[in-house]
Amino acid sequence: MKTEQIYLAPYAENEVAPGATKDMRAMFAKYLYHWPLFVSIMALCIGLALWYAATRPPVYTINAKVTIKDDTKTGDMKTALQEITISQTPKAMESEVQKLKTRALIGRVVDELQLWSTYHVEKTYGMEEVYSTSPVRFHLLDQRRPLTERSFSIYIESKDHYILTQPSGNEIRIPFNSISTNSFGSWKLDTTSHLIDHIGKKIVVMLNSPENATNAWIGKLNVALNKTAPIVDIDLEDTDPERGVMVVNHVIKSYKMLDIEEKNKVTESTLKFIDDRLTDVTGELTTVEKDVEGYKSSQGLTDISSQSQVYLQSVQENDNELNKVNVQLNVIDGIERYINSAGSNGNAPATLGIEDPGLNNLVSQLAVLNLERNKLMATTPEDNPLFAPLNSQILSTKNSIKGNIKAIKSSLLATRRQLQGFNSKAESSIKNIPGQERQYLSIKRQQAIKENLYVYLLQKREEIGLQYASTLSDINTIESAYFEGPKSHKEVPLSIAIMCGFLLPVGLIGFRKAWRNKIHDLEDLKSTGVPVIAELIQEEGDSSIVVLDRNTFAIAEQFRALRSSLFHLYDNRKGSCVTLCTSSVSGEGKSFISNNLAISIAASGKLTIILELDLRRPMMSKYFSFDKKCPGISDYLQGKATIDHIVQPSQVRPNLFLIAAGSMVDDPAELLESSRMVELIRTLRERYDHILLDTPPLHLVTDAMILGRMSDKTVYMVRQDVTSKAELQFIKQLNQEQMMPDMHIVFNGIQRNRTGYGYSYDYSYYNYPKSKSISSRKLMRNLASRF
Repeated sequence: MKTEQIYLAPYAENEVAPGATKDMRAMFAKYLYHWPLFVSIMALCIGLALWYAATRPPVYTINAKVTIKDDTKTGDMKTALQEITISQTPKAMESEVQKLKTRALIGRVVDELQLWSTYHVEKTYGMEEVYSTSPVRFHLLDQRRPLTERSFSIYIESKDHYILTQPSGNEIRIPFNSISTNSFGSWKLDTTSHLIDHIGKKIVVMLNSPENATNAWIGKLNVALNKTAPIVDIDLEDTDPERGVMVVNHVIKSYKMLDIEEKNKVTESTLKFIDDRLTDVTGELTTVEKDVEGYKSSQGLTDISSQSQVYLQSVQENDNELNKVNVQLNVIDGIERYINSAGSNGNAPATLGIEDPGLNNLVSQLAVLNLERNKLMATTPEDNPLFAPLNSQILSTKNSIKGNIKAIKSSLLATRRQLQGFNSKAESSIKNIPGQERQYLSIKRQQAIKENLYVYLLQKREEIGLQYASTLSDINTIESAYFEGPKSHKEVPLSIAIMCGFLLPVGLIGFRKAWRNKIHDLEDLKSTGVPVIAELIQEEGDSSIVVLDRNTFAIAEQFRALRSSLFHLYDNRKGSCVTLCTSSVSGEGKSFISNNLAISIAASGKLTIILELDLRRPMMSKYFSFDKKCPGISDYLQGKATIDHIVQPSQVRPNLFLIAAGSMVDDPAELLESSRMVELIRTLRERYDHILLDTPPLHLVTDAMILGRMSDKTVYMVRQDVTSKAELQFIKQLNQEQMMPDMHIVFNGIQRNRTGYGYSYDYSYYNYPKSKSISSRKLMRNLASRF
C-alpha cells in the first residue's frame, strides 16, 4: 500500500502569518462559543439599566441669569457715594461669582427655606422624595441641640390628625399644627394644600444637619461667568423643579441682600463719624453765639463799620479754607491712629474731606478686608490657616496707607502754615481798629467758623442719609429661575450596561480559565522544552476508531499527519521501531491515540503490532474485537504462554496485530522488570516494522519508565483543558533528566469552536461524497448543538 505523506498546514487556509490576525480570530472564536453567556448577561445588564432608569426620579435643570456690575471696568466714572468719599473697593466679576457658592450664602438659604428637612412617600420600588407636593411641613420652633441625621415616620389618619411612630415602635396620635417636644427641641407639623391627596398614606420626614445640607446644595449649584458678556449663568439640578426654582431665586435674593448689607456697613461707619462731629460742633457753636450775645450786650454795640465788614469778610474766607485744612488734618490723624493701633480690626475710619482718590480707595479696601475677616472669625478660629492670606493683605494695605498719609499730611501742614501766615498779617492790621470792635470781630469770626463747619457737616449727613436710604444692589436679575424638561437617565446606565455585558462574560471566562489551571494552548507547553509533533481536535462521536470513519475525516487526517511526523523522527529507517505512548494522568486520550495511530501506521503498509501494557486498567477491548479468552502479556510474563499464543490479529487491518493485557495480576511492575519482557520486545523487533506500547500514566505508576528503557521514542499525550498546568514541571523534569527516550508531545482534544484554538479545514478538498455534500446550514446546526 502506498504510504500517505499528508502534513497539515500550521495555519488556517486564509491566514498569511501567525501574527495578530490569528490571535484576533482565535480570541473571537473562543468568545463566540460562549455566545449564550454573553447574550444572557447582556440582557440582564440592559434589563437592570432600564429598571434603574425607570425607577429613578427625573432630574430637572433650573437655570437663571444675573449681571453683576464690574467696577473694575468703569474707568473714572464715580457714583454719588464715591464723590463724597464713601466708596468701596471696586468689585471684580470673578471674585463676586465665587461668592454665590460660599457656605455663608448657601447656608443662609438652607436655614431660611429649611432645606435640611425632606419628605418621602412610599412607592413600589422604595421611597420617592416630594417637596412641592408634600402634605406637611416640618417647623423647628425651639432648638435645644444641633440637628443630626435622623428620620421619623407618620401615618396621615385624617385632615386633623396623624400617627407618629416612635423609635421604640409605639404609635402616638397627634393633631396637626400642635407643638411636640423631643430630644432636639420643640417642633410642629403644619399641613399644606396637598394633605387631602395623602390621607391614609405613610410619610417619612428626614432631617439632616444644616452643614451636610449646605454641602449637598453647594454640590448641586453651578455658577459660571459668561466670557462674552458680564453675565453669570446659574444652574442647578433637582428632582423637584418647583423647589429648584425657589432655591435659585432665593440664592439670588440673598446675594442681593448680602451686597446691600456690605454697602450699608461702610455707610453706617461714616454716618457715625459725622454724627459725633456734629455733636461736638453744635456745642462749640452754641458757646460762641452766647459769647457774641454777651459781648454786644456788655459793650452796647449795635453795628460794625463798613471797613470792618470788608475785613471781616476777607478773614472769614481765609478761615474757611483753614478750617477745611484742619478738618482734613483731623481725619488724617484719625486714620493714622487707626493704622498704628495694634487691634485695628474694627470698622475703618471715614475719609470725609480727603480728596486724594488713592487714599480713599486704600481705606475702603481696608474696610472690606476687615469685614471679610470679621465674617470669617464668626465661624472659624483665629488661628486657622485661612487667616494667613487675609492678614497679609490687611498688613500690605496698611503699609500703603501709611505712605499716602505721610505725603498728604506734609502737604496739608504746608497749606495750614500759609493760611496761618495770612491770618497773622490780618491780625496786625486789626490793631488799627478800636479795641471794642476788634474784640467783637474776633468773637464774630469764631462764630462764622463754627457755623460754616456745622452747615458743611449737616449737608454731608443729609446726602449720606439719602444714599443710605436708597442703597441699591449691584446685582440685577436678567432671567429669573426657570426649569427645563427632565433629563433622560438611559444613556449612562445603558452605556454602563453594554460595557458590563461585554466585560463580565470576558471576566468570567478568564476567571474560569485561571481557576481551572488547565493547559489550554501551545504557549503553555513551551516551558517544558519538549517539541509538539501533532495537534488533534476534539471530535464528537460514538466511534473509537476515527481513522476509519469517513465522517471524521479531519481528525483522521491529523492522525495521518502524526504518522508522517513519527516516520520523519525515525528518518525512515529500515529497522524495527518501538514507540512508547504515555501521559501524566488518566483521561488524556493515551489509549485512543495509540490505537488509532497503530491503525494509521498499518494503513501505510507497515507490519504493526500494539501492546496493551496498562495491566491495571486494560482498555483495548473498547477499540478492537478479539478473543478475550486468549492469553495476554501478563500470562506470557508469568510463563503461562508463549509469544505465538498471545499475538492476535486486529480484525481491522491484515497487517495490524495486537497483544492484550491478559489476566489481572497484583505485581505488574515486577513483571515488566523481568527478562521475559526484554525478550518479548527483542522478538517483536525481529518480526514487525513498528511496535506501539500503550503504557499506564507515567505520573501515577512507574510502568512506563520501566518500558522506556526498551523503547526508541516517547509520544507523550497532553489534553487541552484536562491536563493540569502542574504537570508541566513534571514533563520538563522528565525531558531534562532524559528519563524517557526522545520525548515528543501530542496536544490532544483541541475544541476549535469553543476555544478558537486549532486548525481550520477546507471540507471541499477531500473526495468523500458525504462529507463534500455537508451544507453550511448543517454545519451551523452541528455547531449550535455543542452549545
